Amino acid sequence: MELLEVKDLTIIFGGLHAVDGFHLSIKKGQLYGLIGPNGAGKTTVFNMLTGVYRPTEGKIFLDGKDITGKKTVEINQAGIARTFQNIRLFKKLSVLDNVKVGLHNQYHYSTLASILRLPSYFKVEEQMNQKALELLKVFDLDQDADTTAENLPYGKQRKLEIARALATGPKLLLLDEPAAGMNPNETLELMKTIRFVRDTFDMTILLIEHDMKLVSGICEELTVLNFGKVLAQGKTADVLNNPEVIKAYLGE
Repeated sequence: MELLEVKDLTIIFGGLHAVDGFHLSIKKGQLYGLIGPNGAGKTTVFNMLTGVYRPTEGKIFLDGKDITGKKTVEINQAGIARTFQNIRLFKKLSVLDNVKVGLHNQYHYSTLASILRLPSYFKVEEQMNQKALELLKVFDLDQDADTTAENLPYGKQRKLEIARALATGPKLLLLDEPAAGMNPNETLELMKTIRFVRDTFDMTILLIEHDMKLVSGICEELTVLNFGKVLAQGKTADVLNNPEVIKAYLGE
């Protein structure tokens, strides 16, 4: 059963078709890759899927629900969360508080309860602390709960960003170049983490990545973008061996 269906998605900036007629279908539980040369339009697709950009044409369906043109907050509440190529943590907050930010989709207390520090406030805060710690433990970050996010090593910051995204309770997790800036050992650890997240949380994952070892190692299917258009789609091995795909990456 398809979790995400994208039909004829197009966005035009000043007459330029940054993405043109993009289509995609991802099944529940799938680990899917979106690849292509620099400037192909991959992050622009992510920005349309998450409401940062409103598409000029086309439709986006999440679990059968039309989310085209919805606001970012509404799309997150519908079940899409993302990470970014450039890590966007709340660097001055603790590791624990970064995850708790993501939990506010699921836990609520009134402004009055917060100001007056009523019992309902402390009850919800304790529930959030416990849930955040559970998520951190999954990523072996529970011992760093009180550490300021900016003081974490790079690899752990990547894990924290994924943990925070999962805290929003998504159906679909979008990872934008998660291996950017990582050394080979960190990339190998990241591959294990992504598989673990998919299996443990029954998560559907769509990732953008330039590291072909990571892509070929974990992605079941791929879509290749080139100049804003779909160049190839299908099983990972077939796509990576496609002569047109090889030409797009390596040139004539």
